[in-house]
Amino acid sequence: MERAKIILKRDRKKRLEQGHPWLFASEIDRMDGTAVPGALVDIVNHQGRYLATGYWNPQSQITVRIVAYTELQTMDEEFFRERFEHCARHRRRFVDGSDCRLVYGEADFLPGLIVDRFGEVLVIQLLTLGMDVNRDTIVRMLIEVFSPQGIYERSDVSVRALEGLEERTGVLYGECPRIVDIRENGLLMEVDIVEGQKTGYFFDQRENRASIAPLMNGWGARSGIGLMERLQEELPEGWPTDSPGSASPDDAAVVETDIAGDDTGALQTLQQSVLVPVNANGNIVTYPYWDGATVLECFAHTGSFTLHACKYGAKKVTCLDVSEHAIETARRNVARNGFEDRVEFVVADAFDYLRVQAKGLSDRIERGKAGGSGASKTDTSKPLGAAGRTWDVVILDPPAFAKTKSAVQGAIRGYKDINLQGLKLVNEGGYLVTASCSYHMRPDLFLETIQAAAVDAGKVLRLIEWRAAGKDHPQIVGVSEGHYLKFGIFEVRSR
Repeated sequence: MERAKIILKRDRKKRLEQGHPWLFASEIDRMDGTAVPGALVDIVNHQGRYLATGYWNPQSQITVRIVAYTELQTMDEEFFRERFEHCARHRRRFVDGSDCRLVYGEADFLPGLIVDRFGEVLVIQLLTLGMDVNRDTIVRMLIEVFSPQGIYERSDVSVRALEGLEERTGVLYGECPRIVDIRENGLLMEVDIVEGQKTGYFFDQRENRASIAPLMNGWGARSGIGLMERLQEELPEGWPTDSPGSASPDDAAVVETDIAGDDTGALQTLQQSVLVPVNANGNIVTYPYWDGATVLECFAHTGSFTLHACKYGAKKVTCLDVSEHAIETARRNVARNGFEDRVEFVVADAFDYLRVQAKGLSDRIERGKAGGSGASKTDTSKPLGAAGRTWDVVILDPPAFAKTKSAVQGAIRGYKDINLQGLKLVNEGGYLVTASCSYHMRPDLFLETIQAAAVDAGKVLRLIEWRAAGKDHPQIVGVSEGHYLKFGIFEVRSR
């Protein structure tokens, strides 16, 4: 029996020929033949020329999702084995470590399928009918190619309703402990595959988290700390010359001092000195992270940016999330990496917290002006409280504010507000690290929104880095929906 064909309209935009893997109902003229929802169909243009093969779901506005550009008979074991092996080769080439996104839907030519690897467990999402009907085959081939200890399904996402599917979760194979340990950039952290957001963790920011390393050091001079020579005999007892409190080996070369002796000029003594951190009073600073940044991470989730900030030398980190569950996970992750002494945890709404701190800072500035010349109506009897803090680095990694095109204007207001308040709290010459994972918030629009926030905050921004998702989240050129993550690092100066 000949397979059904989808005939496209003559006047459609030729998105398919440009590599886009979706066909909307509005692009389809008719179907020749019959097909069961979820089955493969061939796509031809109005002249009958073959273009691609995809799976069909008449209930979805995305009526066909492309899986091949040459005629494909069936999505069988061989099909999935070949696709999974290709995914594995890509990750081996570009990803450092085994914990990563193994399958990234359309970008891995498997639309509607997400697979993340956490330790020995795979967590999968089946987002479309075409993948859901192939669940058993997918599981068998994942076992064959990746040899996991267990496979857990997290298809508890609202987009399944658009495909006529119910949400599903549960063990599909083997043993799947709820809490799984992973490593990212050398850091140890736990992932809750059952209750964690999405599949349990966001791998897409892995390389972006590592990119904050240069921001974490070089701040000691602000506190009046500098490197000075001190004789070894003057150092505190047990002082390690190669400790984090000493200068780096490149900067802190041991200095030999010749002390002239008698009239013959013979060398009486040879002493050694090292470069050590010294404060404005001339006292040696023993705190090992004296040169580190103060950091605020908002929307911390499991504290991944907090962990990276500590790893790279931050002096003090404020880790904030509205979820008590998320903060408890972050607290455990901080403890297992030995960073407890440098992290404080806050459970609060990020918008409210930033506004309170910005208002407190404004009050302190006004209070300072009241002590100067000229009349002032500032009520200096009013307690200032603990608000008004600032940080060297402020990190904003919120959830998506715009999940639909109609929500973009509201998202612009949200992104502007969160960045406006964050900018106010960055110390002069410090850094704003900000991200958006809203696909509908296009890169140029996000950048314009950050600039508008800077204007209102009276700040000038210097763009240091502009990044996207990591290499385990590849992007198909011409598929703008895959370009969802925007990540920027900005130096902040007052205007």
